[in-house]
Amino acid sequence: MRLGVLDVGSNTVHLLVVDAHPGARPLPAHSHKAELRLAQLLDESGAIDNDGIHKLAAVVQDALQAAEDKGVEDLLPFATSAVREATNADDVLARVEQETGVRLQVLTGPEEARLTFLAVRRWFGWSAGKLLVLDIGGGSLEIAYGIDEEPDTAVSLPLGAGRLTAGWLPGDPPAPEAVRGLRRHVRTEIARTVGEFSRFGAPDHVVATSKTFKQLARIAGAARSAEGLYVQRELKRESLEAWVPRLAGMTVEQRAELPGVSDGRAGQLLAGALVAEAAMDLFGVENLEICPWALREGVILRRLDHMGSD
Repeated sequence: MRLGVLDVGSNTVHLLVVDAHPGARPLPAHSHKAELRLAQLLDESGAIDNDGIHKLAAVVQDALQAAEDKGVEDLLPFATSAVREATNADDVLARVEQETGVRLQVLTGPEEARLTFLAVRRWFGWSAGKLLVLDIGGGSLEIAYGIDEEPDTAVSLPLGAGRLTAGWLPGDPPAPEAVRGLRRHVRTEIARTVGEFSRFGAPDHVVATSKTFKQLARIAGAARSAEGLYVQRELKRESLEAWVPRLAGMTVEQRAELPGVSDGRAGQLLAGALVAEAAMDLFGVENLEICPWALREGVILRRLDHMGSD
């Protein structure tokens, strides 16, 4: 059957269409994206204003039309931290449903982490052993650890690259004291969770997902996306530590000229790098592997599992 997963994230609204059935890997058939930057449409009270809701509904309607055009049989719509943490989340969901007929399922942070973990486990298989999975989104950082398909522990921290850029890094390039302040904040937040994971022992394999990690790996020398999904891509902490001060001294325009860095993501790459560096350092990770599957694939796989058990 043809499934569509509609991901309303903090940066983009992304429709991924796949051909799938239980027991088989989902095959991508179509991708439809719109950069909305919901996290930046919040007003001073933390609510998504009327203009933001209207823009969201319009983008969802466009995605719905794309899904219909591509023959999607079952649409799985969900939203993550930007909608989840909006003070008027219920109103946003009701308005979007009223205008489009789509009821977004709001995932909790730990649910995001668990679904991403499932996708990573299926990609690497059982031979990967105990997995530590890191995922930097626009609004949050998800961390999960385990040896099965369901992680032993999973947390979500408000350390998304978009959120931190808006709240901590004014200026282009940002002032050195602002960068140092964000670095301290990120490390304090992550350090609080390390003990929760260390009691399970060292992981056998450390994996990262998300656009932020993919771009950091690319500027550090990993293969281009055009070389395909199955090329191994890694990010070494040593390389990342060398890049952080360089990124801090660059303007957004200069970062956008780096290999693999899009104009829309260049502004938040430094914040993402600070989070990635802190996580790798505090968890004692020297090297991690980039997984092409993440949250959207996890949502699809969970749906297929339920179909198979019906």
